[in-house]
Amino acid sequence: MNHIIDAHSHLWLRQDTSWNGQAIRTTKNGRSLFLGEEVQMLPPFMTDGRNTAEVFLSNMDYAQVSAAVVVQEFIDGLQNDYLREVQRRYPERFLCCGMADFLRPGFYEQVLELIAIDKFRGIAIPAHRLLGQSLTSEEMMRVFRLMEANHVLLSITLADDERQTAELREVIQACPGLKIAIGHFGMAAPPLTPPWEDPRWREQILLARHKNVCIESGGITWLYNSEFYPYPSAVRAIREAADLVGMDRLMWGSDYPRTITAITYRMSYDFILKSRELSDDDKRLFLGENARRFYDFKELVSLPYIKNMSE
Repeated sequence: MNHIIDAHSHLWLRQDTSWNGQAIRTTKNGRSLFLGEEVQMLPPFMTDGRNTAEVFLSNMDYAQVSAAVVVQEFIDGLQNDYLREVQRRYPERFLCCGMADFLRPGFYEQVLELIAIDKFRGIAIPAHRLLGQSLTSEEMMRVFRLMEANHVLLSITLADDERQTAELREVIQACPGLKIAIGHFGMAAPPLTPPWEDPRWREQILLARHKNVCIESGGITWLYNSEFYPYPSAVRAIREAADLVGMDRLMWGSDYPRTITAITYRMSYDFILKSRELSDDDKRLFLGENARRFYDFKELVSLPYIKNMSE
């Protein structure tokens, strides 16, 4: 196996925000107050609630993951200040995406600053949380044209509805040079509703037929958590998506750290490695080669396998 690259992860020092008027706050022992209930947001050994680059790097080194793309989500609050520092300290290991407050008008100027001053190479838009707004509004289209002109990539997660898929299709046509990574594997549904039988999922995956668009699987182990490891239906979804757009348009993402409250970081990809449903070439492309090319990673570190004491 060549270099492994994680196309969807998160970092923060502390959660301190709100969503729909409800608080999201770091509490203790890896927990957070989240929309009216306390949830295990991080593994319980992360007792200080700090989801730092250094802890992630330790996980990456152990799991032999050479590099990771760090995206952002409204439920974590804006993390631009911290991610700017992470990018400066670990440029060979992380590609960090900036994020503006897309919930309010005036975000174009924020994106301009994130690109021109902070030098972010990517911008994250959790569009599935912007259902009351249009991705083709005048201000959004100004942002996309700015990003295209400056060779800044877009990491975006869409809701599982037709409207956002149709709007992003318009963006792709208007900005054919804009690199777009669509997250959460098209919001692939749990096994009770196989996504390959859902035309909404298929239409979102088909966006990757455009040359500058890829699909990444961040959160797929969360989407199939009811089935759990080794996630046979998740593997089936990957195969179905490859039939639609080609394996060279698909990338692995972990959605670290939220997903590793249920599994280890290595488990978030080794179910792919151990699957007999995918060829060695499929695994090489999905787990790293496609992301290396798409995100233009240059000098990737090679990490040795470290034997477990219990082996």
